[in-house]
Amino acid sequence: MNLAIKETALHEDTPLGSPVLPSPQALLVTGGLITTAVLSYAILSSSGLQQSMTMWLGLLLGYTLFHARFGFTSAFRRLLSVGNGEAMRAHMIMLAVACTLFAPILSIGVGFFDQAPAGYVAPVGTSVVVGAFLFGIGMQLGGGCASGTLYAVGGGRSAMFITLFAFIIGSVLGAWHWDFWVNQTPSFPAISLATSTNLGYTGAWVVQLGIFAAIFGGTYLIAKKRRPPSIKPLPTTKGWKRVLRGSWPLWVAAIALGVLNAVTLMVRGNPWGVTSAFALWGSKMAMALGIDVTQWVYWSGDRGNALNQSILADSTSVLNFGVILGAFLASATGGVFALKKVGLKRVAAAIVGGLLMGYGARIAFGCNIGAYFGGIASFSLHGWVWMVMALAGTFLALYLRPLFGMSVPKPKDTFC
Repeated sequence: MNLAIKETALHEDTPLGSPVLPSPQALLVTGGLITTAVLSYAILSSSGLQQSMTMWLGLLLGYTLFHARFGFTSAFRRLLSVGNGEAMRAHMIMLAVACTLFAPILSIGVGFFDQAPAGYVAPVGTSVVVGAFLFGIGMQLGGGCASGTLYAVGGGRSAMFITLFAFIIGSVLGAWHWDFWVNQTPSFPAISLATSTNLGYTGAWVVQLGIFAAIFGGTYLIAKKRRPPSIKPLPTTKGWKRVLRGSWPLWVAAIALGVLNAVTLMVRGNPWGVTSAFALWGSKMAMALGIDVTQWVYWSGDRGNALNQSILADSTSVLNFGVILGAFLASATGGVFALKKVGLKRVAAAIVGGLLMGYGARIAFGCNIGAYFGGIASFSLHGWVWMVMALAGTFLALYLRPLFGMSVPKPKDTFC
């Protein structure tokens, strides 16, 4: 009886009956702040203000992702398995905000540091279809997408360290085979709904807002028919403390991510990206082992310059470091950073999932961030193709997850 009374009281003090967060992990928070300061200074000293600002944008992205547990993997899985579209609706809000901001930025060409911003507009071909499908399978087995892997590593999910390592290896393999998939298989040229048509940015913005609205409303119709379980409440706190260490509603994170991606576009000249850095890290390691990756078509031209430069000069790498640090600070501030043992089946799933994601992202011109989020926000048709094929890969993975001891939401579950 006393336990029940205590739990009820706790639930009344927190939003939506969410469990209460433990105390902040002060030592970890201090270590995270020191690491952030040192890395920020190192980047500022070696690569300048632009790169330093990029790292801080990454930190804000990671903080936001963790606080809302904003997922792409779970959003696709919940929608296809039980019809819960709450997270997908958040995706549509995020994309609508990003498109609304990207349109004037790209059309006017306004950016910081004397550079003209350019969106992610890529060819639509076999490589995108195959790569996105593989990525969809991989993210369900790996336990997270590209951004999810980074913020889960920062948040202390042990299995995701294995996923990240396999992700890097898969990215190198994808870079090795990049010429075949991109240049030797059927493909249409890059198609922008804004510049490859008569729509212009205003017309393309209207069309995409209509698509977002249709998907947003469609998820309600699916939910009405299937009556899915709700998303499990996150541990949180109350009052102003919730801003720093409590859970955030998905729609708040969606708006924040849309705005931060637009600022990223203006600061570094391209939208938020993740996986090109994995190919760089892995290729540098391959070179250290005596593998001459410079002969690969992927590393020809300007892209190859990164192989001879510091990783701190690569803006995508700097963004990734910021995302990991931001998630680490968010988890430690919330008192939930904890490393745990990982079972063999989960290790196997992490390896397979990471390899598929790395390979798929490289040949598909990006991941859930670069192709899906950044591509659609940039009005690129390949972003929409990526979304459809990743959903198809997710559907197949629903039948593969149980083979690795991983759960799939069921209609009779209390939460999904």
